[in-house]
Amino acid sequence: MPENRAFGAPAVSGDGAGGQLSGPRRVLVAVYGTFALAAGARAGVQLATKFSEAPVAYLLSAFAAVVYIVATVGLARWGRGGRLTALAAISVELVGVLAVGTLSLTDRAAFPDATVWSVYGRGYGFVPLALPVLGLLLIRQQADEERAASAADGSDAEADPEAGAET
Repeated sequence: MPENRAFGAPAVSGDGAGGQLSGPRRVLVAVYGTFALAAGARAGVQLATKFSEAPVAYLLSAFAAVVYIVATVGLARWGRGGRLTALAAISVELVGVLAVGTLSLTDRAAFPDATVWSVYGRGYGFVPLALPVLGLLLIRQQADEERAASAADGSDAEADPEAGAET
């Protein structure tokens, strides 16, 4: 029996929790994907052509690319597992941006060449500093909305009797 949906309709019903990307999450997935591509390409060229000049910086750029890929996948998948994946990757990203940003200012000898996260992402318009903050805010907002929806349903109260015990 053929499906009766319009061409291009979402494969999953769009309640925001599943397969449909909308609004801020769509933008974050696009930006994270772009940064994964940019950081990966940059690291690939640097590692292949001048690794001996600044191996730590170039390996950090490759690590940043991997973190961006994991965050992109987590944000795109969403659901509980996707959100947890995105939360872990974005948290690592924030710690990395703050640590590398600070070290690149205080110990310039350790970073003879810039990484994606050097000086808090100055070479990328400080987007690497803002991106994890926005990502964490989105994850928190979505979790709050889902908790409120579950509380309105009463579905969470039955599954976990201690869910609302502490505020």
